[in-house]
Amino acid sequence: MSERFTKNWEQKRNESSFLNSINQVVKPQQPLKPRLDMATKKLDVQIHRLEQTSDRFIQKDKALFTKLVNSYQQHDMAHANIYATELAEIRKMTKIIMNARLALDQINLRIKTASELGDVVSMLGPCIGVLRSVNSGMGGILPAAENELCEIGDLLSGVMLDAGTCGGMSLNFNTVNEDASKILSEAAIVAEQRIGASFPDLPPGMSTGETADTSKT
Repeated sequence: MSERFTKNWEQKRNESSFLNSINQVVKPQQPLKPRLDMATKKLDVQIHRLEQTSDRFIQKDKALFTKLVNSYQQHDMAHANIYATELAEIRKMTKIIMNARLALDQINLRIKTASELGDVVSMLGPCIGVLRSVNSGMGGILPAAENELCEIGDLLSGVMLDAGTCGGMSLNFNTVNEDASKILSEAAIVAEQRIGASFPDLPPGMSTGETADTSKT
């Protein structure tokens, strides 16, 4: 009885060791720094893509603004109102894109700092929260960027999980949420300033869609 038990136990232990070895081969735990470097490279691509999209919207805004002013000068208020509505929508999307790009700049800097200092868990928590917020805000503006941001978020989640497991660290979610909100708020303030600097005011008497909606209430 005892001999049979020992034999079975040794067999199960060998099987367990074999399965663990297979798991390590199939899915080895990769070093953290190369994965963080990969995340920053992916973010650089998305930031560049958002910059290009923002530039296109700014150029489109300039063209529409010229048409708006011409219609206004010719007292063609029907077309002027159409252009004003289009401008309102373009400026709304441009603000979302600028906000997203500035937020991505912030988390990219945080990831690079985490990679250099090794403070991975506390640094990456807010980054993942910001990525999720930016991703939801992008909506249907840039579907390709939306998918890429999901992949970056998954990559960072895996890095943070591995770092926390190895270091035995826990995450303070209140601090994470506060930091993420702070990053998003700072990005929104700068985006608002840049929107004001990039886009000229509408002619007197004209209003954007947002202003018009407010005046009705």
